[in-house]
Amino acid sequence: MAERTVYALLLASLQLLLTCQVSFAAGGKWKLLLPNVGISAMHMQLLRNDRVVMFDRTNFGPSNISLPNGKCRNNPLDAVSKIDCTAHSIEYDVKSNTIRPLTVQSNTWCSSGSVRPDGVLVQTGGDRDGELKARIFSPCNNKRCDWLEINNGLTKRRWYSSNHILPDGKQIVIGGQGQFNYEFFPKTTSPNVIALPFLAETNDRGEENNLYPYVFLNTDGRLFIFANNRAILLDYVKNTVVKTYPAIPGGDPRSYPSTGSAVLLPLKNLEAVRVDAEVLVCGGAPKGSFLLALRRRTFVKALDTCARIKINDENPQWTVEKMPRARVMGDMTLLPNGDVLIINGGASGTAAWELGREPVLVPDLYHPENPVNSRFESLNPTTIPRMYHSTAILLRDGKVLVGGSNPHAFYNFTNVLFPTELSLEAFSPVYLEPEFAKLRPKILSPKSQTKITYRMNLKLKFKVTGEVKGPVKVTMVFPSFTTHSFSMNQRLLVLDNVRFKRSKSTSYEVQVRTPRSANIAPPGYYMMFVVNQNIPSEGIWVRLQ
Repeated sequence: MAERTVYALLLASLQLLLTCQVSFAAGGKWKLLLPNVGISAMHMQLLRNDRVVMFDRTNFGPSNISLPNGKCRNNPLDAVSKIDCTAHSIEYDVKSNTIRPLTVQSNTWCSSGSVRPDGVLVQTGGDRDGELKARIFSPCNNKRCDWLEINNGLTKRRWYSSNHILPDGKQIVIGGQGQFNYEFFPKTTSPNVIALPFLAETNDRGEENNLYPYVFLNTDGRLFIFANNRAILLDYVKNTVVKTYPAIPGGDPRSYPSTGSAVLLPLKNLEAVRVDAEVLVCGGAPKGSFLLALRRRTFVKALDTCARIKINDENPQWTVEKMPRARVMGDMTLLPNGDVLIINGGASGTAAWELGREPVLVPDLYHPENPVNSRFESLNPTTIPRMYHSTAILLRDGKVLVGGSNPHAFYNFTNVLFPTELSLEAFSPVYLEPEFAKLRPKILSPKSQTKITYRMNLKLKFKVTGEVKGPVKVTMVFPSFTTHSFSMNQRLLVLDNVRFKRSKSTSYEVQVRTPRSANIAPPGYYMMFVVNQNIPSEGIWVRLQ
């Protein structure tokens, strides 16, 4: 008996070491940051003070972190606890690796959001008592800032909708369950709700497959909106569809609950008369997968393809290529050097409670500049399944913060296939390996939080102890609001170089041209990076206005 106990303790210790230690491999490394942040990180947003706001939902029982100052909340719609003294939102401090509870009053389940030009998070919708709410979170460097809720901030119920920041600083809120329309926040003059028939046309009966539509601001100020397996270009000012794109070959859905993911690939040549824009859509589930999983417990293999399209071409067509593996509920994150990280999810089934199977532990890296069939690279795997309701976002130091996974209606940690996951990890891409330290730039000026304007020549001074080779890139990344495998507002710009010079043995200066208009880069806070030989610096915050 004692021998068995010793063996069990040794096994538990080994498992703890495997989980907690940094794993060094050619394809990046994983590190467990915190084993328990109290909530499942269903939604994430990085703010300009390097703190991340996370939240899940308010009506599935007590979380593992108490509300501050002994507060409790009446929660009559909660099937588990009518009086809830626990938090369902937290603020994570990247630098100190600490958390603090936040107070969210209404149900934020499956909601959406974006950051205003002043750096304030505006978050909209949810379920039940939260469906018409707007919520404001203003970042601060003390422990006093918290959620402010606005009753009837929305005109229509918004559940599974998508938000995007617009060139004038407002947000557009598109779609949601049963909502084939869009509106604005703050509310505009009447009518605030505008019909969008495209969302009705892409609605698969019994499955939907058009929720959390992929929305990207095109370089001409119009909106590329993708739902199910096809897309339109919308002039939201005139409420006119100016272009209809073909369906992705094969016709399988890529939107929730057949959840794939999508990014607007890095924008470059920003001084060109017409700035090209390409959208990449990866993964998803074959048509019918949701109903098969829900009704028959049959879990169909996920899609193993990506589709890419130049949205400003005269005759745009999708180019389809194979991924290294099938993936549904994956997250796509733009890295500072322009590569795309594809992470999280499962290899079969769909999104929704209990409907995903076969966790995909291996991230894949997509190199947009490489030729077709040579764009993917498989990376070092994690040990933690990240299924439904998992998230991933880019941090200013170049790491990717990964959290969440709650495939159940409540916090379930035992007797389930995939326990509710409260841990937080960091994935360090290969560019952060020690062997590249000499190539990694360090920005000397401008300082973080610097204000910049459109159409200006901006000088960046940086230091590199090793070789500077080839054209040095300067990139700007707008921090995303990430939930349900879609990073809303995610945007990366490669600035045009004006001049480059070496000032000292290890010091350099690059002069770049900032974006010419808010159509190309909406106003707000961006992370700015210097990239040498595909190795990015740590970023600085700049405010474009």
